[in-house]
Amino acid sequence: MFTGIIEALGSVKEIAESGTNRTFWIESPLSASFSIDQSIAHDGVCLTVEEVRGNQHRVTAVLETLEKTALSQWGQGRLVNLEQSLLPSKRLDGHFVQGHVDTTGICEKIEDKNGSWEFTFSFPENFAPLVIEKGSISLNGTSLTVFGVEQNKFKVAIIPYTFEHTTMQYLKEGDAVNIEFDMLGKYIHRYLQQQKS
Repeated sequence: MFTGIIEALGSVKEIAESGTNRTFWIESPLSASFSIDQSIAHDGVCLTVEEVRGNQHRVTAVLETLEKTALSQWGQGRLVNLEQSLLPSKRLDGHFVQGHVDTTGICEKIEDKNGSWEFTFSFPENFAPLVIEKGSISLNGTSLTVFGVEQNKFKVAIIPYTFEHTTMQYLKEGDAVNIEFDMLGKYIHRYLQQQKS
């Protein structure tokens, strides 16, 4: 379980393929403190640390993860949002983020608001019931508040601190992002769907 509050940026140093799996070596200021079998959110995707080597750690994405997330587009030098799992004693500053990406979205528009930035994202329309005005969403692992909701689009406003301390600063129009919708909303939606049938 995560909160969507990014702790550090990592850089993809090596990529290797084994069958349908893809292994990544990530360098970051946190890597040396990671332990084997620890769960770390990488751009919002929960991956298990398999090996630590100096200031780098190794993780593997299986086919299901590669098909459902934007990890298949990662290349060497790619910067990645990193977050360690939530401690029970820690404040929940974002929202409950599982690290289980639901789908990918596309960055449609970036507007500089002279002090903040406004990003517009599109997403598959079948997820529309899970996006609500002023609701929470995780984009590449970052906990954000949604506004300007349309059937298959929404906006988020990015303050300078978030812009400078996450990969939002490197996002370009047309880029894919990992989306995890609010867990509570997903349970409520599922419950209501079951009541109809």
